[in-house]
Amino acid sequence: MIGEEFKLLEQGKLLPLMEEFYSIQGEGANAGKAAYFLRIGGCDVGCYWCDVKESWNPQFHPLTSVEQMISNTAKYPAKQVVITGGEPLIYNLDYLTALLHKESIKIFLETSGSHPFSGEFDWICLSPKKQMRPLSQYYQFAHELKIIIHDDSDFAWAEENAEKVNLECKLYLQPEWSQIENMLPKITNFIMENPKWMASMQIHKYMNIP
Repeated sequence: MIGEEFKLLEQGKLLPLMEEFYSIQGEGANAGKAAYFLRIGGCDVGCYWCDVKESWNPQFHPLTSVEQMISNTAKYPAKQVVITGGEPLIYNLDYLTALLHKESIKIFLETSGSHPFSGEFDWICLSPKKQMRPLSQYYQFAHELKIIIHDDSDFAWAEENAEKVNLECKLYLQPEWSQIENMLPKITNFIMENPKWMASMQIHKYMNIP
């Protein structure tokens, strides 16, 4: 990476873009809504069940100008974008989110909360991971807490995190896709016994869309 590119990356004016596409949000509180997706490459959290491991190494993904991302996003009728990864907050997102909002586009963030916060968002989904816990600030302003349930120990992890979020934060349990047959009945029972929680089901996989 040359010096000028590194400077623009630090400023958030270039970002390693793994993929971008127009689809329907499949998870959490905004499930069912049409949105443009910006998947930013780079992640050091390392979930072994991650279904986009190809996003982890940012060097595999081209540095793309934020202006180009905005131009591509603006071509589609749904004026909302999902910023996901990888872990997008490895990077400074101030510039990207400012330009999106300038175009009157709503911004939904998906983050583990493991890196310093930047940017301005209309909706923040915090999905904390045990191996790299969130910074404490995220619990204060998360709109949605989404816990991935891979095994029985994740229910205790869910409750631990639920105690830290603000009172308005929506609480979701989502089965890890490879364990859905085993964990979905347990999630169902847990939610019925603890109705503050709701289910998130990755409907885009059932719909066979990105």
